[in-house]
Amino acid sequence: METRELRYFVAVAEELHFGRAAQRLGIAQPPLSRAIGLLERRLGAPLLERTSRAVTLTEAGAVLLREARAALDAVEAAERRTRRAALAATGGPGVVLATKAGASGELLAKLLDAYAAEPDAVPVDLLLCGIGEQEHMLRDGRADVALLHLPFDSTVGLDSEDLVTENQVVLLPSGHPLTTRPHVRTSEVTGLPDLPLPRWPGPDGSYPDGPGPRARDHAQLYQLIALGRACWIAPESSRAQLRDGVVAVPVLDAPPVTTVIAWPPHSRSRAVAGLVRAATGL
Repeated sequence: METRELRYFVAVAEELHFGRAAQRLGIAQPPLSRAIGLLERRLGAPLLERTSRAVTLTEAGAVLLREARAALDAVEAAERRTRRAALAATGGPGVVLATKAGASGELLAKLLDAYAAEPDAVPVDLLLCGIGEQEHMLRDGRADVALLHLPFDSTVGLDSEDLVTENQVVLLPSGHPLTTRPHVRTSEVTGLPDLPLPRWPGPDGSYPDGPGPRARDHAQLYQLIALGRACWIAPESSRAQLRDGVVAVPVLDAPPVTTVIAWPPHSRSRAVAGLVRAATGL
């Protein structure tokens, strides 16, 4: 299969409409329909069920959609990393590190200082991103290495090393009755009708349904909490970023959070190896 065919199929499978998919791809509908038909004949299986009213995925189509997305991500990642390697050879950034903005600040500072002290250190370009975005940036090639947080992020298909494990706290507006407690439990926090958990955007930019306010970054999050519009369960290290009007209370039964440094298993970058070495030596 060609990359072009996979892109065509993914567009149709996501839009479930040949006209919209053709418009998204910038091509006419007839050649798109022919390309999908040729792909089905080559694979010997129908990928889409077509009626006059709707287009739906078959079981085989659902499998190909999952595999095609992964394959296209891998191709894009290879392209981005190759271009970045070419830039590094002419003085561009040597390695790109993705990390969640506002998280692991002290650990990140120590990591960068330790790496800068290495004799073969190269410039590090930091990508500060929103909740959960650093994993996607690592997988699609926008980053060479990332700080991820288990169990919220996934390291499946990646190499990783554990760096630090910490308990969690709930961030509450000052003056809330729970802030006088030495600790709380998760059920007490998630059941607060006046302080819903905020909603974060997914990889496609859309927000899940729910009563909580929308948030895109930690600055918005802390302001929402201080205004009494939301609460949030976060690693204990978030205490370092507390602002006026926000109080942290330990959550006894919240799962521990482990910060890991992760990178693609096929990486041969000496800069990535140096960052990992510096991180694990802290």
